[in-house]
Amino acid sequence: MKKQILILVLGIFLLGNVLAIDSSYCCEKTTTGAWCQNAPEQDCATGFKKAPTSCDATAYCKLGTCYDSQEGTCMENTPQQVCQDSGGVWAETTPEETPQCQLGCCLIGDQAAFVTQVRCKRLASLYGLEINFQANIQSELQCIASATSDVKGACVFEEDFERTCRFTTKRECQSMGATGNSSEFHEDYLCSAESLNADCGPSDKTTCVESRDEVYFLDSCGNLANIYDASKYKDKEYWSKIYRKDESCNPSDNNANSKDCGNCDYFLGSTCKIYERGQDKSKPKYGDNICRDLSCEHDGKKYEHGETWCASSLGTGKISPDSTDSDLEKENLPGSRYFRMVCYNNEVSVEPCADFRQEVCIQDSLNGFSTAACRVNQWQDCYSQTKKKDCENFDRRDCQWIPGIELANVETDEKGACVPLFSPGFNFWETTSESESTCDLATKECLVVYEKSLTGKEKCVDGCECLEPDWEEKMNRACVSLGDCGSKKNFIGVQGWHNESAISSKDKDDD
Repeated sequence: MKKQILILVLGIFLLGNVLAIDSSYCCEKTTTGAWCQNAPEQDCATGFKKAPTSCDATAYCKLGTCYDSQEGTCMENTPQQVCQDSGGVWAETTPEETPQCQLGCCLIGDQAAFVTQVRCKRLASLYGLEINFQANIQSELQCIASATSDVKGACVFEEDFERTCRFTTKRECQSMGATGNSSEFHEDYLCSAESLNADCGPSDKTTCVESRDEVYFLDSCGNLANIYDASKYKDKEYWSKIYRKDESCNPSDNNANSKDCGNCDYFLGSTCKIYERGQDKSKPKYGDNICRDLSCEHDGKKYEHGETWCASSLGTGKISPDSTDSDLEKENLPGSRYFRMVCYNNEVSVEPCADFRQEVCIQDSLNGFSTAACRVNQWQDCYSQTKKKDCENFDRRDCQWIPGIELANVETDEKGACVPLFSPGFNFWETTSESESTCDLATKECLVVYEKSLTGKEKCVDGCECLEPDWEEKMNRACVSLGDCGSKKNFIGVQGWHNESAISSKDKDDD
């Protein structure tokens, strides 16, 4: 029995000596690519340092902190050579002792990470966000909790030996606690909640808030409360918890000039303003703010906030292909112009379209809400159209077809003429203007030939179309459609160079 025990002990002793002999070298790098490993000498890579001792006792394998200045990361227990080969900065200190490796809270949107400041900048650049680094937060748990710190609620704290409250965000409340003041945050609560036992309570004051539409109650400490609702003035629950806009009074209405509800909506035509006697129809029951009506009144008609419509120097400006000849002549007088009218914040502004009627105003409406825009007057290729169908293709041009007449030097496939729907304007007072040559297109001499019978009765045999009752009217319509042509008054009522008697003249040859 003793002999067996002796052999076993001897075997263990010899095995230990063998292991010590095989792992006697500290290889700066092994043949397998590992750094600073204790291994047999034959496993050490050629060209790198090696020593018959433990790696802990060597200078070349001494461990420290490796800092990556590009990514802002720190790796502890890293050999110096490994750090330098990877482009890092090596320090003999621990991460806690290395200034570049000090951690803080990096807030990125609604997320948070407990990293270095350089790493925070790197993350912010990757996500295209602004940097928000909180060095005073030294706990990862506290950092993660601050990711939801934009939620609002009641922050209760002591001030001058009294328990008071401020309606703010969780982050701001936590920062108050970080400065040494004891604070309690109550999410979704108002400072006027009785359960908080603070010195704030309901009041009859209201206010407007920048970048918000609604009228808000104020508590006795001046904190924001819920949207103004006169019926909830004495409602304890309404003064305790936050109510959303859709949970407040009349959420689907603009509540313009309402004395009881401050749930204004800019897109529906109202916003919070100070009450002004005479401008607002009814005084609010509480406070001095009201939902101001943003609609406009123009020429006896009401327009909603955001509505646009057409007007011109004379008339309404609502001209379309279905307009009558008198409508077209009335809106396209010399010197006239189209305008786009805009109702914005209870004021009407005027936006002129291009002069010389090179732009016209078009208008449409949806569910009674009108929209208008200036667009180019597409009249330039009217004279080259030879067919009524092509002429009145309103998707491509703004032209009208006048049957039964001809323009000078213009041939058509059908009996008629294609002229602008919205007559353009000319600088006809200048010698270089093309107005005269354009107006000459509608200058027409019509020769009517008669035959006289033996009884003396005359009969038209040629040019008889010129005798039709509406021929002269059609020619004048074509003339005024070409531009500032023909006999007419300008937009302020002043007669042009020619009067109505100059539209046509008739000479009769008895030979």
